[in-house]
Formats: sequence, structure tokens, C-alpha cells
Amino acid sequence: MAAVAVHQFAECITCHAWSPDQSMVAFCPNNSEVHIYKLFGEKWEKMHVLSKHDQIVCGIDWSLKSNKLVTVSHDRNSYVWSQEGTEWVPTLVILRLNRAALCVQWSPKENKFAVGSGAKSICICYYEQENNWWVSKLIRKKHESSVTNVAWHPDNILLATTSTDGKCRVFSTYIKGVDSKESESSSSDLKFGEQIAQLDLSVTWAFGVRWSPSGSILAYAGHNSMIHFIDDVKSNPSAQSIPLRDLPLRDLLFLSDRVVVGVGFDCNPMIFTADDTGLWSFTKFLDQRKAAPSSSRGSQLSEAFGKLYGTSKQVPSNDTVEPSKPRGGAHENCITCIVPLWKRGNTTLCRFSTSGLDGKVVIWELDIPK
Repeated sequence: MAAVAVHQFAECITCHAWSPDQSMVAFCPNNSEVHIYKLFGEKWEKMHVLSKHDQIVCGIDWSLKSNKLVTVSHDRNSYVWSQEGTEWVPTLVILRLNRAALCVQWSPKENKFAVGSGAKSICICYYEQENNWWVSKLIRKKHESSVTNVAWHPDNILLATTSTDGKCRVFSTYIKGVDSKESESSSSDLKFGEQIAQLDLSVTWAFGVRWSPSGSILAYAGHNSMIHFIDDVKSNPSAQSIPLRDLPLRDLLFLSDRVVVGVGFDCNPMIFTADDTGLWSFTKFLDQRKAAPSSSRGSQLSEAFGKLYGTSKQVPSNDTVEPSKPRGGAHENCITCIVPLWKRGNTTLCRFSTSGLDGKVVIWELDIPK
């Protein structure tokens, strides 16, 4: 199915998040503010402007259970916002960063959140009741460059990161007094900051790391138009890499253990599926659009450029190399963010939203086979 709804909120959007009941959306219009809109009937109205940051807000996450917003910015600060009456009140977060904060995500139990930064470190933040602020424990000296994305494992302990050093890493974030030892996972026996795995599958910047709903599969994208799937990261990891002949991905989302949506510079969500043997492949672009017929002169030019740059038009027989597909449709510029939209009482994720540099928030719906 194509896009269910397309909303033009601004000229450019860096990130967005939805309220638990999906009646409100928060986004950054590529500046230091966070705008919150609410839907009245068929019309969106601006309700609040959160203006505590001094530089571009590059990360927003809205907790589903506690209804709290967390924001991070290039100004090296983070705030947790709570709605009190008709106002949003910020609570200070002690990050202790000397470079920009780049991404943020609440943990599944919402007792922690992780912040990736340009300081080659991760901040694991938790609330201190006696001081009424959020403090952080840092994982340092593990990354060689900026942390671009963070993703929590369903066990609330393991955290996966991607970085511009081209690597994907998995860490333990167990904090005594915050996390319970009663967890069924063996991850609670690991020390804070202990590195579980380091994946060197990408030779370029890495983005968009995500865990599958069961936590058994990890996926992330490389800036060289590659997507990587890793099974059994903790015990016996096995990887599959899919090269694409289209533009790179920026973010990923698991709809199920067998379906992944990738978004990025092609301005069009891409669907990846796994077969019964666990073999992943590109399936289709979600927003199909008729492509203009290519002329013979265009084909000759393409072949000429291929020869100039040392690439052959004859691609080896490989099911994981996919031909280019028509771009465009709902989005007109790079898609930078994808957010799940859970329906109350529904255990299967089939709706999600995307935002991009064209200032649009687009809602999609996809039928997922059970």
C-alpha cells in the first residue's frame, strides 16, 4: 500500500516522534525548536513550541508509557520534558559532553535512555529522584568517531550503536540500582560498558541500527549502499550483507522478524524480507511510481560512465544485487527518520511514519503476513 497520509509541516524536518495515543506529533523544523502539533478533526494545529535548546535539535523520542519527551541537540544538551497541565516542563540532563549530542532513544522499560554523540561516547541516562535530574554514565574509548545511531535490545540491557568509523558495536548498559537482576536474560550478568560484539562489515559510515522484535537479529546500514543482517550476535554471530544499486539508507525499522523497512536518500521506503531459511533480500520500493522511459543515448552514456569508472554493466549472478527502481512519490527529499506506530492491543506492527528534508511527515501502512 502507498502512503496513507502526507502532512507538510515545515520546509525541512530533522526528526520527529509521536505521542502515545498518536494524537500529537513533535518534530524539529531544522532549528533549535521542537514544535508539537495536535490533530483536531482533519486539521493539525500547533500547540506548543519547546525552545530550551540553542542549536539544531537532532534527536527526539516520546515514551509510550510515561508520556515524556526527550530531546538532544548540537548544543551538547539534553532535556526530558513532562506535561504539567497545559505546559511542557523541562528537566535537566547531565550529559558531560564536549561535542554535539546526535541521537537519543528510550529503553524498552523507559527507566533509561541512551544518547549518542560526536564525542565518540554514549551516555546512558537515568533519573535521580533526590536531585530531580537525569544523570548519565558514559561509555568512552570504544568508538573511533561519532556515534550516529543507538538501538535498545528488548531485554533493556544490551545497546547497539553505529558510528562514522564504519563499525557497529553492542554494549551492556546494566546499572546497579536501576536495572533488575530478575531479568530472564543473561545480559544482567554483564558489567556496565562491557563490549559484547564489534561488527566490521561496513567500510564506510554506518547508520540506522535496529534490533528485531525478538532481539535475535541485528540490522544496520552502510553509507556505501549496503545493508547488513546479523543473527545470534551474543553467541555465534552470522552475517549477511546485501549490496544495493540505489542510494544509501539512513534509518531502518523491523516490522517483524522477517520484514524490514529501510529509508534514506532514495526518498522512498524499501522493503526487505527473509525467507524460511533466513536469507534476506530486497523486495520492493513501497511507494511505486512510473519511471520515465530511458533513451538509447542515456543507456550509451551510462555504459560510457561505467567504463570510465571501471565498473562493468554486466553484473554477476547474485540474488542480493538489485536493479535500480523508480524514486519519488510521497517524499521529495532524503528521508532521515522512521518511527513505528503501534495500534492499541495489536502485537503486529504494520504502520509507521517517516520524515525528511522535504518537511513532510508521511504515514504508511503495510500488510504483514503472520
